[in-house]
Amino acid sequence: MVRLLVSVRSSLEVGQALAGGTDIIDAKEPTRGSLGSVDPDVLDAIAARTPATIPLSAALGDVRSRSVIDREVRRLATLRPAGDLFLKLGFAGVSTEPIVGELLAAATAAASEFERPPALIAVAYADWSRAHAPSPDLVLRACAAAGFSGVLLDTSAKDGGDLFSLMTESAVGSWIRDAHDRSLLAAVAGSLDAGAIARLRDLGPDVVGVRGAACECGRLGRVAASRVRALRLAATGCHDGWGSALPAKRQTKAPIPLP
Repeated sequence: MVRLLVSVRSSLEVGQALAGGTDIIDAKEPTRGSLGSVDPDVLDAIAARTPATIPLSAALGDVRSRSVIDREVRRLATLRPAGDLFLKLGFAGVSTEPIVGELLAAATAAASEFERPPALIAVAYADWSRAHAPSPDLVLRACAAAGFSGVLLDTSAKDGGDLFSLMTESAVGSWIRDAHDRSLLAAVAGSLDAGAIARLRDLGPDVVGVRGAACECGRLGRVAASRVRALRLAATGCHDGWGSALPAKRQTKAPIPLP
């Protein structure tokens, strides 16, 4: 079952995302890039509006050093979401596998100090060369070695093209299967609309993520329940209620218990 993740930039958007049937609430500030983090007080407010049955995801930006990882991950140690917590980290500006591996290991160490350790998600970019980031295949290998819970395939640039303008369906499907073979949750995003999500459904991702298509007036607009509802229908084919973001066969790999 494909789950829908909707990115919100404020607590005011949480209600609309929930009314539309999102499975996961993601906190992200789109004016700060594809993986921009929201301010701490905004994240606290979003967490307060997110019920225990809905996982909360938080974008932490692109990280290039251990010190940045320590700061970005550890600053959330006092966050008390009602449900499960996912943290997303990107690596634009880092291109070698050893350095990516070191950064992933540092994130794992920092997250282990949480009272309830979050699930860590590494972000790979389909336009990785343009973003001076590690390739999607490199991210997969490094994640599996570091014990991350999952990976997200996204686009770094948000300038009109979607994921399928950068990768073929065959390539995306192969990447998803490779992630599953490594016991990783596979999430996919990248300026997706309902048509692109419907194409993805047969490729078997665990999660599809949206921002712009869920908003009135684009990704800098406001999330609308009617738009979320249409995207959920594209992702699942029906409105079947809430559920875990992790498929049952891989739930044992997550570092936190899931409902």
